[in-house]
This record gives sequence, structure tokens and C-alpha cells, in this order.
Amino acid sequence: MNITAVYPGTFDPITNGHADIIKRASKMFDKVIVAVAASPSKKPVFSLNERVNLAKTVLEPVTNVEITGFNSLLVKFVEQSGAQVILRGLRAVSDFEYEFQLAGMNRHLNSQIETLFLTPAEEYSYISASLVREIASLGGDVSPFVHEKVVAELSKKLG
Repeated sequence: MNITAVYPGTFDPITNGHADIIKRASKMFDKVIVAVAASPSKKPVFSLNERVNLAKTVLEPVTNVEITGFNSLLVKFVEQSGAQVILRGLRAVSDFEYEFQLAGMNRHLNSQIETLFLTPAEEYSYISASLVREIASLGGDVSPFVHEKVVAELSKKLG
């Protein structure tokens, strides 16, 4: 069976935790689509195009991953992609309640699409893009949390 999973997120920026989940998922699915959400209401630091390009740089070695931006209802994007699975990351118990609610709503919108939760490796469980942005904006070293290209781009954007 040819199974495609969609891993959606804002990825502002893509972190080592995101990359860990994507690399592991790439071993479970025939194809993983990293769906970078436009998310204008979140006021991302990087433009949609910049986030897509950073994800492509970080994930270049993973051959069965496709990175694309989207600005629509996630379930519609998944349907249009021909995917069967929505992949979501859970760092902590606090993430679960919101993600569980989203999964239920997505199942209501299309019962043929399954949601699968993955946790990052332990060394990445505390990393979030918002913390990375905050540390970078205050001049802290984010190199343990993101790819070197992301460090460089954060430095350009945030000083």
C-alpha cells in the first residue's frame, strides 16, 4: 500500500525536533509532505517562501519528503494531496489536549483521514519554534536547536 502522510505546521523556523519527526516518519511512510502553513495570524518572522526554503535545506538528505506551502483548510489540503494520514508532533502532555481536539475535528470533516501522533526524540522534547525565536531575538545561541542555515537566517532577521 502506498501511504502518504502530511506533517503540517508553521515551521517558523523548522527546528531539530521537527526534523527528527520528519526523518523518522520518512521511514514509516512512502511519502511525507511537509505542509508549511501560511499562518498570517501568527505573524511569522519568516515569509512562507523563506520557511519552505529553510525546510528544503534542512531536509535535503531525506529523499521521500516533499515540502510545500499551503493556505487552506488542512483537511482540504490533505485530500488534494492524496494523503491518508495527518502527522502531528507532541512534545508534552500540554500539547495533547489541543491536538486531540484538532484530530477529532479533522476526523469529523473527513473520516477517511487518520491522525497519527509522534513524539520527538528526548533531546528535542523541550524545543519549540517560539522558544527558538525568543532566544535568538535576545542574542542567545540557538545552534543546538536548529540547523546551521536556520541559525544564519535567524541572525539576519533578528540581529
